[in-house]
Amino acid sequence: MVAPLRLTSSADGFVFEAAHFQPKEARRGGLVLVQEIFGVTDHIQDLARTFAHDGYEVLAPSLYDRRAPRFQAGYDEDGIARGRSLSEATPWSEVESDLRACVAALTGPVFVVGYCWGGTAAWLAAARVPGVSAVSSYYGRRIPELISEPPKCPIILHFGRSDPTIPPETVAKIRERYPDLSVHEYDAGHGFASDRRKDFVEDAARLARLRTLQLFHRNAGLAGDGGD
Repeated sequence: MVAPLRLTSSADGFVFEAAHFQPKEARRGGLVLVQEIFGVTDHIQDLARTFAHDGYEVLAPSLYDRRAPRFQAGYDEDGIARGRSLSEATPWSEVESDLRACVAALTGPVFVVGYCWGGTAAWLAAARVPGVSAVSSYYGRRIPELISEPPKCPIILHFGRSDPTIPPETVAKIRERYPDLSVHEYDAGHGFASDRRKDFVEDAARLARLRTLQLFHRNAGLAGDGGD
């Protein structure tokens, strides 16, 4: 892991690590980048570097540290099984407290972007974590678990139309519950923003990233109240 910070959860006092990336030029704000089920992999760290290149100070927290410190897994069946097991063993209340610690460690404006399991964690941040200015959520399969908790800051959602893990009914349910939400669908499957995966779609990844950066730029003067 590159340049880790050690952060403390206020909920239980647990100390966890977050890869830390500084912008080389003018700082646009802070960004919490939330992992896929596979942990803070080389891919997640590469994504963090690209956002740092765009002017963001990035923290990529290792949210499985209580159970598997510095966990990283591959995209094979074993990696999926291990990552999914850890994600299901990690309660959202724990994720919330760790994300709060990340946001508190950054000076504003602070944004959140999350992928896969992290896409649902990003929704949670929009709903519960104070000090978040805007959120971009990529293919958050478990958002229905938190759908009763409305986002309290601007948020955009990205889904692949052919994602077998997120059927059209799930996206429709979110649209119906929050008709004013920006929900973008792409001709792609799950994990389309990752160039390490067979579902990578370059055009979709580029467009979703552009929309994410535009969202952050538009909301650079806002600080959400999270759940407080």
